This record gives sequence, structure tokens and C-alpha cells, in this order.
Amino acid sequence: MAKATEMSDLTVLSIDTIVSDPKIRSGRPIIAGTRMAVQDIAIGITVKGYSIDEMIMHYPHLNRAQIHAALAYYYAHQDEIDQQIAADEQFYDQAKAQGLGQRHPPVLR
Repeated sequence: MAKATEMSDLTVLSIDTIVSDPKIRSGRPIIAGTRMAVQDIAIGITVKGYSIDEMIMHYPHLNRAQIHAALAYYYAHQDEIDQQIAADEQFYDQAKAQGLGQRHPPVLR
């Protein structure tokens, strides 16, 4: 019969795969050692419907563990990251409507 483990025996193991640096991607959570934001992985999997293998094909500098860590972080902080994604989409839509970032802005609107 297995002996119950008391809370004092509990060891919390950390995985240091997701980091934040104010100088990279405006401090948004990224995969350590890369500039790949957690939200980029979340969009690829949840919005675009890519599989883990497809993500690795698109981003060969990432491995399966990094992608899973990004997804775990995303699901643990989904509301916050979804708000960041929505804010980015709104910014993009406004810039596009104003013709910002276009090499040749439309002549007629």
C-alpha cells in the first residue's frame, strides 16, 4: 500500500521555457532563447489550426517541448493573452485603414 505524501515532501519543479524581457516583444511572454511570443504559438494552433508538427515545420528553430510549454503558458493565462491578441488585431486594422506600413498607399479611398 502506498504511503501518502505530506505537503512538506512536495517539490515544485519549474520549467524555465517561457520568459519575459521588456526589450523583446514589448515584454510579452516568449520562448526562452528566441523572439517567438507565446501568442504566436497560440494563434498558430488555436486560430490557424496548425498541428504541433506543422508548427515545427514553420519554425524549425523550435522543438516540441518549447511549443508545448508555450501552449501550457497560454492556457494558464488565456484571458490576458487573448486580450493582447485582440489589441494587436485592432492596431493592425487601424494602421491598415490609414494606409500605414504600405509601400504604395492607395490613391483613392
